[in-house]
Amino acid sequence: MNQTHLHLLINHLPIFASILGGLVLAHGLWTKSDQTKIAAYYLLIISSIGAAIAYLTGEVAEEAVENIQGISKDLIEQHEDFSVIALVALSILGVVSLIGFFLTIKKSPLTRIVAIVALFISLISFGLIARTGYIGGQIRHTEINSSISNPVQSGEQEHDE
Repeated sequence: MNQTHLHLLINHLPIFASILGGLVLAHGLWTKSDQTKIAAYYLLIISSIGAAIAYLTGEVAEEAVENIQGISKDLIEQHEDFSVIALVALSILGVVSLIGFFLTIKKSPLTRIVAIVALFISLISFGLIARTGYIGGQIRHTEINSSISNPVQSGEQEHDE
């Protein structure tokens, strides 16, 4: 397995772990369960680590596809630019989640406030990383790229005369 393969495998982790962690954290806040909040923090920290790995393997993945015919260099650049923003958001989420984890273990009075902040950041991070993944998916999956017109299949051509 090379870094391109690793990039393709790991890039879904921060997307799903950020939203799942946020949902688990919301449930933990609602039920006032410290164990649930701790589980959520684990997911959010893993999401942050996954985002870092996806980012670090992205350059090699770019080099693997940038010279393939039909690959949009513009989409690659958009994906790369957006990935920096998503990485920053998920890094902040990871740090806040670590703080929340330790405050929850220590039974600090700040636990609820930090959990609410982490929940808010997880929702923003999910939006950013999901958009990054969507742009990245368009690089090789032209069927999801709405800017490319779908050719009319043979036999389905309209004859308006």
